[in-house]
Parts: sequence; C-alpha cells; structure tokens
Amino acid sequence: MTLLETIREFTPGCEQEEADRRLMLSYMERFPQLLTRENETAHFTASCWIVTPDQSRVLMAYHNQYDSWAWLGGHADGESDLLSVALREAREESGLREVRAVRNTPLSLEILAVQPHEKRGRFVPAHLHLNLTYLLKADPAQALACKPDENSGVCWFSPWDAVQAASEAFMRPIYRKLIERVALLY
Repeated sequence: MTLLETIREFTPGCEQEEADRRLMLSYMERFPQLLTRENETAHFTASCWIVTPDQSRVLMAYHNQYDSWAWLGGHADGESDLLSVALREAREESGLREVRAVRNTPLSLEILAVQPHEKRGRFVPAHLHLNLTYLLKADPAQALACKPDENSGVCWFSPWDAVQAASEAFMRPIYRKLIERVALLY
C-alpha cells in the first residue's frame, strides 16, 4: 500500500485526526516532495508507541532537543514506508534489538508544529511534521541504550506516568489518545 493509500484509508478516531488527515491529503496534492527535509514547510515523520507485551509499560526517550521524555521516531528521509521508518528509529533510538509492529497500519496520525531551532550547528526554520504513529511491541527485559546525539535516557514508564513525564504540554493529549486507543485494541 502506498503512503497516499495508507492516509486515505486511515479511519480517524477523533476530530484532530479528521482535520489532520484532510490537511495531509491536501499537502500531498500540492507539494511534490514531502518525504525529505528539503521541503522546509512540511515533511513526513514516523513515530512509535512502543508497549510491553502486556501493555503495562511504554518506552520513552529523553530527547535532548525537546528537553522532554517523548515517544521515539524520526524523519522519513526519502522512505515512503513509514512503518519501516518507525521500526528503524525504534531500534536506533533505544538500542532494542527485537521490536515488532502490532499491526501494519498506523495507530494514529497528527500534524505537529516544530519550533525553529538549531541542529548540528545549522538553523532549522519552523515547519510541520506530517506524522504517522505505529504501535510496536518489545520485551522490557531487553537491554536499552541511548543514542547520545539525540537522547540522554531511555526508560519504560507506566502509560500514565509517561504522560506526566512529558514536559511538552502539547504532546500530553496525543499520548493520552494513544493510551486510550491501545486500551480499545485489547
């Protein structure tokens, strides 16, 4: 399934997803390149909500740039299979060796506003992340490791403690949505 088909077939679970899905589809019609950061207005990213097999814990990383505990994920960087991006980022940012997708379709989607910042000595203007979030599972007994250029901690939290650990207030409703959505699946 293409990225366009994935977004078209995604069933929004709330008003936020309905509006963001509509806007993503509109951007895909207007902008020829949304898979790379060369589009400084908006580009695709993939995030992962990584849970333990019993869903009692969720994996978060302390992101240096955002100064907050947050989900894992990253830029598409030319890759149109965003599930593959989510799996790759999960492994790179956490040190997990074994992580698997619960399903091949996104758990949620959202458009996230990114504030202007500096990364690796280069100014990055404000832009939008057109984000698809995938539900992944991993055994919490696996060793975890930081990715020092991106995060300074990786830790399992109870789902509601993960929400409280996030210092980015605008992310808390998204994390709550994910917790509620996972609960509906099981």
